[in-house]
Amino acid sequence: MKREERNQISRQRILESAAKEFAEKGYGLSSINVICAEGDISKGILYHYFKDKDELYLTCIQDCFDGLTAYLKLALSKAEASVQAQLDQYFAARWDYFDQHPHQLRLFCEALLSAPSHLRSAIAEVRVEFDRYNIEVLDTILGQLTLRPDFSREEVIDLFRQTQDFINAQYAGQGQTDPENGKEREQLCQRALAILLYGVVDAERKGL
Repeated sequence: MKREERNQISRQRILESAAKEFAEKGYGLSSINVICAEGDISKGILYHYFKDKDELYLTCIQDCFDGLTAYLKLALSKAEASVQAQLDQYFAARWDYFDQHPHQLRLFCEALLSAPSHLRSAIAEVRVEFDRYNIEVLDTILGQLTLRPDFSREEVIDLFRQTQDFINAQYAGQGQTDPENGKEREQLCQRALAILLYGVVDAERKGL
């Protein structure tokens, strides 16, 4: 086996052990000692690849957002024609990914709801591509709808992002950062987007 391949295997083993530890305990309670022990990794090897706990954590978060983004792009590459079908497919793909990667759901929830304060700006940079893709998806959907003349696509996208932030803040403020609440939060975001796009009045009774 070539040295480059051995290095890649070692680095991947570190990340797998670290993701498990961060997912189970969160950043604050996680331990480099446990990561090394559980992964049968020496501290020297770990610090050869990652300078400290922060860099290791951020790499795990990066893997989470990159993996989710790649999965969504693949799942939506053959999106259904109708707007509602596209919305349903988008949110279903998000949850399918987390069903397949439960540890990453925990990392995702912490990054969104209770990120370590000193790493928030770094996490914002890590999720840039994920955020960009979400905007692209919503912009594509809005392009298929006739918006009120007093609203631009950019305003609607910004409003939905603010709504998502509000929902996330509500869950975080109530201490509901556990992934067990993840699906409920995802469904609430989906419902909020539907209300934003279609309103709350029955289309057949708008004239009443």
